[in-house]
Amino acid sequence: MDFKGKVVWVTGSSRGIGASCIEKFASLGASVVIHYHKEQEKAEELQKKIEKKYQAPTLLVGGDISKEEEVIQMVDEIKSSFGRIDILVNNAATSMDSYIEEKTVEEFERVLGVNLLGSFLVTKYVAEDMMTRKSGNIIFVSSTNGIDTNNSWSIDYDASKAGVISMMRNVALHYAPFLRVNSVAPGWTDTESVLEMNPDTYQAEKEKCLLNRFAKPEEIASVICFLASEEASYINQTVIRVDGGVK
Repeated sequence: MDFKGKVVWVTGSSRGIGASCIEKFASLGASVVIHYHKEQEKAEELQKKIEKKYQAPTLLVGGDISKEEEVIQMVDEIKSSFGRIDILVNNAATSMDSYIEEKTVEEFERVLGVNLLGSFLVTKYVAEDMMTRKSGNIIFVSSTNGIDTNNSWSIDYDASKAGVISMMRNVALHYAPFLRVNSVAPGWTDTESVLEMNPDTYQAEKEKCLLNRFAKPEEIASVICFLASEEASYINQTVIRVDGGVK
């Protein structure tokens, strides 16, 4: 895979799957846009690492993707620096897990605001730029939670990720045949937040996986890069599960 000359924006890329995507794309020659909301220090550390290790052109943008004016500002900043956006990875997400009886309206709205509305807003303004060239690639990071919905304590997160899959299909339909639009649905992945979960819960969930382990963030990033590449040039409007198989 070769991304030389391509500009890639990965939302929510200061850590976890997003950071692994940035590193993978940079290693394959892309210019990368690192996005953060609150974790500026981690984003800056990643930027330094990428520039030193891969000599890749980088840009740091910060903002709340659920706020339209901040999305517009970030898109304008990227276009000012790199001229365009060739590949968008809608990765930014949040979760506020609690059982239905305890979940507040504010929590529910925040999760949908970032995961669903935020992905819509970023897509809307990036696709607008892509369509000026009638070329581009958009990948939505959903979750197996958006397909299986097995955990009632994440009802808002699951609903948002199911919505992301539905939105992906509509976006692919709307911008055909010029843009390719797909989704990756990761299962449990060893990100920082997951590694902090209750050890008993971690073990129980791991045993449900046919490979008896969680994914590494770079394994999810590899699938995302594949979908963004010319090697996947005839894959469109598709959801790829990356969960190691489930019992």
